[in-house]
Amino acid sequence: MKTDKSDNLFKKAKNFIPGGVNSPVRAFKSVGRNPLFISKAHGSKIYDSDGNEFIDYVGSWGPMLLGHSHPKILDAIERTLKNGTSFGAPTELEVKIAELITKLVPSIQMVRMVNSGTEATMSAIRLARAFTGKNKIIKFEGCYHGHADTFLIKAGSGALTFGTPDSPGIPDTVAQYTLNARFNDIESIYKIVEKNKGQIAAIIVEPVVGNMGCIPPKSNFLADLRNVCDQENIILIFDEVMTGFRLAAGGAQELYKIKPDLTTLGKIIGGGLPVGAYGGKKEIMELLAPSGPVYQAGTLSGNPIAMAAGYEMLSIISSSKEIYQILEERSSQLEIGMNKIMSKLGLEYKINRVGSMFTLFFTNKEVYDFETAKSSDTQKFTKYFNGMLERGIYLPPSQFEAAFISMAHTSEDIEQTLVAFEEAIKEI
Repeated sequence: MKTDKSDNLFKKAKNFIPGGVNSPVRAFKSVGRNPLFISKAHGSKIYDSDGNEFIDYVGSWGPMLLGHSHPKILDAIERTLKNGTSFGAPTELEVKIAELITKLVPSIQMVRMVNSGTEATMSAIRLARAFTGKNKIIKFEGCYHGHADTFLIKAGSGALTFGTPDSPGIPDTVAQYTLNARFNDIESIYKIVEKNKGQIAAIIVEPVVGNMGCIPPKSNFLADLRNVCDQENIILIFDEVMTGFRLAAGGAQELYKIKPDLTTLGKIIGGGLPVGAYGGKKEIMELLAPSGPVYQAGTLSGNPIAMAAGYEMLSIISSSKEIYQILEERSSQLEIGMNKIMSKLGLEYKINRVGSMFTLFFTNKEVYDFETAKSSDTQKFTKYFNGMLERGIYLPPSQFEAAFISMAHTSEDIEQTLVAFEEAIKEI
């Protein structure tokens, strides 16, 4: 596989962009090679600057539920673009997508649009503190909620990949208000709450973790969190930036039948364009300016092009009963095939999958939290990643990121992936 153009672009980029990339995990540093520079994408495929074709299991880190360059979404963008790119004023599209989100997501009565998942989580925490009058929050080790100061304490995703989960630049006075619990360990929550009685404003959690690899909640874990929050006057925040509309039309909270107080969204609601949102109970959301005293603003929030793409995406999701069934069938086909190959070759492994999110861990342990995720053999993952890439399969370049399947992935794509998978695994 020739990568001359990508290599040259990366060399040039490092002169002008820190590390040569605008988001750390894109650097491919943890898998020992230069990143590929992508020139186009369509359906289940992406193409790099050298013309190499790949079956894509990154999907722009999740939002491409329907596949790349979906014609209806592109048409919606084109129609809207003709009327202008940004107004800094209300539009009808904002109202339409807000109404649709409240219909689809069980717990959201009102929603505020922002520009990224980081903005959404940061704002949700501010709102929870204002509503409760308390300052401390609980997050879970290895969960990633964006790069706001509050969250970069034992964070997952790129921070975990590069071994720097506690970022420099965060004052101790900020860090002291973030308390870390263990995902899937309700006892760790009980201990923290008891030790900080009456001081916890919010618990924020990825209901299905995607940022230390795909890790599902254990039975009753989310329900127990809900109960603790009810008993202690704590706001429960589901970070569904990744899981929202991916695991079900109503997100993970529909799948697990647990209603949080606030939900953060992103990825899919932009149809591939930059967007985020947070929403929840009306009594909490109405604290936001201009209704209330909690300030949050953004010139590009509710950008018409992003709203057009997102509304089209959610309209397709809401009007089709087959989407999640097809995603489950394709995802199950891949998981079953991978299990057969790994078992036949006798390697130690664990595949975690929830719907169309999945991760292969190279470990003999069940992976259910930060510590067990770290038990995975990252050297084996590097060999696996590179073996798949050389065979035309594009995976997340980190052991600690979930992979995604889209509606555009065909049964033939899955079979081609499994052929490449067996060849790559044999080389490890």
